[in-house]
Amino acid sequence: MKLVVGITGSSGAVYALDFLKKCEADKYLIVSSWGKVLLHDELNMSEKDLRPYVKGSFSDDDLTAPMASGSNFFDALVIIPASTSTIGKIASGLGDTLITRAAQVCLKERYKLIICVRETPMSTLALEQCAKLSNYGATIMPISPPMYFVPKSVDEYVGAFTSRVLEQLGIRSGKGWRGDEFS
Repeated sequence: MKLVVGITGSSGAVYALDFLKKCEADKYLIVSSWGKVLLHDELNMSEKDLRPYVKGSFSDDDLTAPMASGSNFFDALVIIPASTSTIGKIASGLGDTLITRAAQVCLKERYKLIICVRETPMSTLALEQCAKLSNYGATIMPISPPMYFVPKSVDEYVGAFTSRVLEQLGIRSGKGWRGDEFS
């Protein structure tokens, strides 16, 4: 599986880091300028610190990168976390950065697009944009980890959500609600 992972400037860098660590697919990373600030502020990390978890990395202003064209196949784009500004651009058809252009490629080519929005409360406009993208085929995943297994640490809390993202990609990684009764 070939994945493109975008990190934007909405709080929640820990979710991106956990996803990159857990997902065993070939991953290609794009970090927006505000995503870089987020990594530094929340994790005291830089984009370079994420390189061990990815196969390659591209600049968000490189619109000549392979994922900017529908002639280059990839399985999915996961934006984690996704700012409402990024969501607004994608919903409006803007592809002025590599993240938003890759999202436009996903929509036109019918590739999987998973948008992990980390914003609360959400404005009516942002909700409408999420609904619009959902109607176009994107999967909208508000970062809202499940609590049914009673996480005992922040890592478990974060991991519960990233496991759900992996499941959307067809990668089983976590235990489900009362899953032991369904085996």
